[in-house]
Amino acid sequence: MTTEPWVTDEPGKQKMSHEQLVGLIQSDAKFMDEREDISAYIATLKAGEALSEETIREGYQRFKAEQQSRELSDLAHRHGIETPALQAFVDGILLRMIFDGERLSDLMAPLGLGWKARTQKELALMDELTPLLRKRAHDREISGLSAYEENH
Repeated sequence: MTTEPWVTDEPGKQKMSHEQLVGLIQSDAKFMDEREDISAYIATLKAGEALSEETIREGYQRFKAEQQSRELSDLAHRHGIETPALQAFVDGILLRMIFDGERLSDLMAPLGLGWKARTQKELALMDELTPLLRKRAHDREISGLSAYEENH
């Protein structure tokens, strides 16, 4: 890690260290619990580059969206599911904050598995998907998700 600070593009503004940048982004309530992601984003910035606070925050939002897209794509690939189908499934859960087991079954239907194999595949997917859902929901309650976890 370089010790060169980042600076704003406004005259007279001070240089900021890595920790100061983390604090700047974390000061936004919606990013409070994202220290690791913020640090990963800051590591992608060029030291000494003149950036405004707005540019830094917008850049972090883009970085986070790209990271989430990669996570879902990797997860879909590991489980043999089409990425757009998994993205729609996750988006539906987060939009309504409700987990729907029937939609999970629909998501798995194209795999053409028998009930036992499909159930095992669903459990394996949910083992990886549940922490991702909780993180994206910022630990807000997703109705039905805990019941699904308890029943399986």
